[in-house]
Amino acid sequence: MYLEPADPGLAERIERVASAWGGSFRVEGVTDWRRVVREFPGRVVHLTMYGEPLERVMPRLRASARLLIVVGGAKVPPELYRISDVNVAVGPQPHSEVAAVAVVLDRLLGLPKSGAFAGARQRIVPRSRGKTVVPSGGRS
Repeated sequence: MYLEPADPGLAERIERVASAWGGSFRVEGVTDWRRVVREFPGRVVHLTMYGEPLERVMPRLRASARLLIVVGGAKVPPELYRISDVNVAVGPQPHSEVAAVAVVLDRLLGLPKSGAFAGARQRIVPRSRGKTVVPSGGRS
């Protein structure tokens, strides 16, 4: 994940989560998001509520070898709409940036398989009520 402005504290917290729950997620702070977008060697996808409907662009996204998924905050610079390869409306109503990324990843990759991610130190045991977290590889 590229993060602008850089936030070392957030990067550290995400690294701790990835260490405990597994996977290969990392955060890189950047000082110039425009350069990252312009130089990305693939399709730049801006998630917004003002773009083309997600269902319409999914075939193009699935056909792309590399995607840079971009979400903005409360005030997205108009330039982002111009320099993105596609502006995608995840939904017609206001939504969170995290929700938009989750919906797109679900449509692209499907739901994660149950079980632990590679390198996980802990995992969740599914329950209808409450929660159970056990060491990865442990039994419940």
